[in-house]
Amino acid sequence: MERILDWNKYLDTAAKMVSEGIVMLKNDNNALPLDIDKEVAVFGRIQFHYYKSGTGSGGMVNVTKVVNILDGLIDNGVKVNEKLLDTYRKWDKENPFDLGEGWGGEPWSQKEMPLDEGLVKETAKSCETAIVIIGRTAGEEQDNRLEAGSYLLSDDEIAMLTVVRENYKKVVLLLNVGNIIDMTDINRIAPDSVLYVWQGGMTGGKGTADVLTGKVSPSGKLPDTIAYKASDYPSDANFGREKNRDIYVGYRYFETFAKEKVLYPFGFGLSYTEFEIKTEKAEITEGAVKLSVSVKNIGSYKGKEVIEVYCEAPQGRLGKAARVLCGFEKTRELVPQEEQVVEIAVDIAKLASYDDSGVTGNKSCYVLEAGEYKFYVGSDVRSAEYACSFEQGEDLVTERLTQSLAPVESFERIKPVCEGGAFSIGREAVPVSEEDESARRLEKLPKEIAYTGDKGIKLWDVKNGKNTMDEFIAQLSDYDLSCIIRGEGMGSPRVTAGTASAFGGVSENLNGFGIPAGCCSDGPSGMRLDCGTKAFSLPNGTMIASSFNKELTSELFTFMGLEMAANKVDCLLGPGMNIHRHPLNGRNFEYFSEDPFLTGKMASAELKGMAGAGVTGTIKHFCANNRETNRHFIDSVVSERALREIYLKGFEIAVKEGGASSVMTTYGRVNGLWTAGNFDLNTVILREEWGFKGFTMTDWWANINVRGKEPDKTDLAAMARAQNDVYMVCPDGEKNDDNTLAALENGGIERCELQRNAANICGFLLHTNALKRAEGIGDTVKVINREDEEQEDDKPVQFYKVDRDITLDLSDVDTKKGTSYSFALDLSNFGIYRVIVTASSTQSELAQIPMTLFSMGTAVGTFTFNGTGGKAVSMEKETPMFSRFTTFRIYFAQNGLDLHSIRFELTDKER
Repeated sequence: MERILDWNKYLDTAAKMVSEGIVMLKNDNNALPLDIDKEVAVFGRIQFHYYKSGTGSGGMVNVTKVVNILDGLIDNGVKVNEKLLDTYRKWDKENPFDLGEGWGGEPWSQKEMPLDEGLVKETAKSCETAIVIIGRTAGEEQDNRLEAGSYLLSDDEIAMLTVVRENYKKVVLLLNVGNIIDMTDINRIAPDSVLYVWQGGMTGGKGTADVLTGKVSPSGKLPDTIAYKASDYPSDANFGREKNRDIYVGYRYFETFAKEKVLYPFGFGLSYTEFEIKTEKAEITEGAVKLSVSVKNIGSYKGKEVIEVYCEAPQGRLGKAARVLCGFEKTRELVPQEEQVVEIAVDIAKLASYDDSGVTGNKSCYVLEAGEYKFYVGSDVRSAEYACSFEQGEDLVTERLTQSLAPVESFERIKPVCEGGAFSIGREAVPVSEEDESARRLEKLPKEIAYTGDKGIKLWDVKNGKNTMDEFIAQLSDYDLSCIIRGEGMGSPRVTAGTASAFGGVSENLNGFGIPAGCCSDGPSGMRLDCGTKAFSLPNGTMIASSFNKELTSELFTFMGLEMAANKVDCLLGPGMNIHRHPLNGRNFEYFSEDPFLTGKMASAELKGMAGAGVTGTIKHFCANNRETNRHFIDSVVSERALREIYLKGFEIAVKEGGASSVMTTYGRVNGLWTAGNFDLNTVILREEWGFKGFTMTDWWANINVRGKEPDKTDLAAMARAQNDVYMVCPDGEKNDDNTLAALENGGIERCELQRNAANICGFLLHTNALKRAEGIGDTVKVINREDEEQEDDKPVQFYKVDRDITLDLSDVDTKKGTSYSFALDLSNFGIYRVIVTASSTQSELAQIPMTLFSMGTAVGTFTFNGTGGKAVSMEKETPMFSRFTTFRIYFAQNGLDLHSIRFELTDKER
């Protein structure tokens, strides 16, 4: 069957998501929407360099074009002051945008053009409104810092904003960021309008301009609390140490203990219009609270509104946050005076709290404590008004579990103390683990399947019901079982060029059993294809959460799923769904929110969208990955209650409601044990408690350990015992320096455990396009209306075998401006390589001809040649190469270069 991916509809849907995810915090002086008949002045170099996403694997999507905010304004008919624009263009050309070098090397922000006050005054004579754009990036391995140009405004930005404010009647500030930033100087300078426009992917400028011009009224809501200072966040004292965590994260803390420290509350966001919200009906049934809420547009613009429902649970013996989000829906677009009734059902059992101490008499249980449960309805956590309540007569256990993943070191956590109707912070000891993890694993060993050898059963026979999975797995030898738990990559030639890994059929024997190689590709913001193939760049996770629109999210990710299928990608490595515990986490842009309920619902919407195309996402990073610095060795010390109510809850929702079938663990530790080998996490909680039926993978080159031992990337036996099924990644699926076979011999792992891993992996592959492709019956996807590029990189990427050095003759490569050339190296030896580029040019000696070399999607560096009089000239740089299959891409930014060769030489330097 042929399916159609309409690229124009894809673009339009993404632009709608941008428009609905923008959060307007302020709009005084009728600054917005813009009057398109009046000229505006645009300040800030980010008008040319829109940040489509953050950095690292979650943002490395190759696109032909990113629509900047300036582009969007002009396309919408806005008149932009040409003199100011030309001044910026000239300065920007003379001061090149700093891309940085290497992984995580891009700076958080860019140098801004010093403003001549005379020019500002001159433009203000013809322009009533100024638009100031400030940009930020951060990401994988690159946290934000409490520094100017990162979380704080830089001196240049303050100067720019100040002089514009002094000279313009109306000032609109746009924050093109992946995460909230400090608002102190912004509040002091007081622009008329302030909007978080986030990072909207390749259509970000269009969606933003649609809001600025009033085509779309802003309807985004904050997925995080904005406090006055970074030090106001309860996690601030432990950010960087990740210790002593409990349930009071974000608004749960502020609304309970510190309302006065909140600048903008969770769920807040303005519109061009106003809405009247009334709870018309509240029905309390045995299992649910059903609310009928009328929403009327009482203003003069069309727009959408988000209805948020919060529960105030009785404090009981456990202690609770003052309010917790338990339901939300978004209206359709309402014209003035139009009304819609929104129905929201709250599952009462989901209001229960986890008792990790036994204080209620029900240790390791979710308990709905006796008392009054009050519900509040509105458009943010602070302004939501009382709607209804019910009385729980006695404690009710909603779920009985066992202690799992509890801390092994003692610490104190917050316990609310009520004094005169207000809460102050008390303290109580956190329960520590009482479980014998080794004994638990042995108690839960599966039954071994007797080895039969090859009986001619193929995986497709299991799919068709001809044979059982046990009959199929019985054929796999110890060697086969040791291979199937290895993911191969990055850039494995078994799957789509430039992707993150192949898994499943990573050996000839496994292929012989009809096990296909499934394909994984980064990441949450779109497919990362390191060979240079262009893909769609999506709005970031924070923006998607800000939309509060589950239906639109599913619609967008249906397109994403079709694009994946067209590129033979089975797993997108996302959604990322860790909690925004602190605003300095560089990877917040990939994740959704400080709230686990919102996180789980939006992740589920993404997964449901992709499922329609026969593909899926890998929910990550499982769990408690809330900072990037030292992430390989971090130890997140968290109470069991906080894990279950905050840091695991979003994942649980994605599994139970979103149908998640692929999970990625983290690099670091949780309560002393690396997650890649954590049995409680991967087996007891994920599979036994939640009913997960898919497969789990490690993060790339992750550490593994058993309690009390040092981490070891080769201890795949510990990983497999935990039922973390696949190690990502190994250089070769058939040859790897791991301990699996040795552990089988010495009793370090049981054959039945490896069989269980194999069954999980094969069970996942049963439902993939990869299996259909292997049988020659896969659906095809036809992309229409994609006129944005010539996909020269669709041709097969050539692999070159390298021992220690190689010289590639590239004299036939087309080097015209804007073209790329891709190739891959199959390395026998890893290390630091010297890269020597030889080229010539007949242009003048003053000509500057840059050529950028990318390795695995990351810039190794730019080789800038001058005219050489036609003589060959060599330039060199060094780069680490520690992946067997290393994909390179050369990008030519100007005409006039004749490329001769590239040589790679292994040095003796250590990484």
